[in-house]
Amino acid sequence: MAPKAAAPQNFNIAIVGQAGRLSYEALLFAASLRHNSPGFAGRLLVAEPQPGPLWPKDPRIEPEDVRAALADMGAEIVPFESRHFGHTYPYGNKIEMLSALPKGEPFVFFDTDTLITGDIMSVPFDFDRPSASMRREGTWPTIELYGPGYAETWKSLYDAFGLDFASSLDLSDPDEYWARYLYFNAGFFFGNCPHAFGELFLKYALQILNDPPEAIVCQTLDPWLDQIALPLVIHALGGGRDSAVHDYLDGPVSCHYRLFPMLYARESAAVIDVLETVTAPNKVKKVLKGYEPIKRMVYQGRGEKVRALFDQNDMPRREQAIRNRIKSNGFWLR
Repeated sequence: MAPKAAAPQNFNIAIVGQAGRLSYEALLFAASLRHNSPGFAGRLLVAEPQPGPLWPKDPRIEPEDVRAALADMGAEIVPFESRHFGHTYPYGNKIEMLSALPKGEPFVFFDTDTLITGDIMSVPFDFDRPSASMRREGTWPTIELYGPGYAETWKSLYDAFGLDFASSLDLSDPDEYWARYLYFNAGFFFGNCPHAFGELFLKYALQILNDPPEAIVCQTLDPWLDQIALPLVIHALGGGRDSAVHDYLDGPVSCHYRLFPMLYARESAAVIDVLETVTAPNKVKKVLKGYEPIKRMVYQGRGEKVRALFDQNDMPRREQAIRNRIKSNGFWLR
């Protein structure tokens, strides 16, 4: 169980919803929030990209029964325009949508492929010291034999934005080990004002994309751009890796499952119980069955077959090995 938290405070929760997979994930997120955090007093804001030149197809949430079900759960759809990213870099939605959220109001952003598994009001957010998900791997940068190391690569970014690099380091990890350098998964992040957070996020991301420091010119930015800029934003706003929220989020209060086959393969029995409980009511079921992975995994029992492929006390160390076993047995869906 998570430790006791300070008195709850008001804040908004934001996710991105759009056509396809994210529509159904947004509904599932809302269902899990309402079930496990009935005392949540803030607004659930579903940021929705609008049609425009950066989207070849209409990106808005569809079908209509998903929109209606979201409204029934008290979710508010908040439109925003894609001015910089859109179809070519959909991860940029989480950057551009921040300007559409209520200015000056504390916020928590979650990826839609997340379940709320406990009371969100128990989480001791310090919105003046932002942070983000520490459930991450050393996915960026890729270090070449004769190229810049981790320190030179990350320092070049801090220098580009006039930030103090030394104070961002975790000195408990050795030099040139990836975790020594501030790095997050962008599956959740929070702050005291979405506009202030979003302005820096957009500024840093665009400059990294369009005018990168010499040390990163050979690095791949897609799909990592948001996760490259995010630690710089959090550091600039006075936050960091040391946050009490990490005892709750990516723990007893939330689960970033990413894909349904992976959820059944590696998450706890408690997470699966939450998934199957919140998808059981008929009015939710009839909508979620419109999405094939949920239909197959949850309602037709394929998830149980995936679960049976693994010993949860002896899981493969590498995620790719888990994926390969699921695929080789014909249970992969996304």
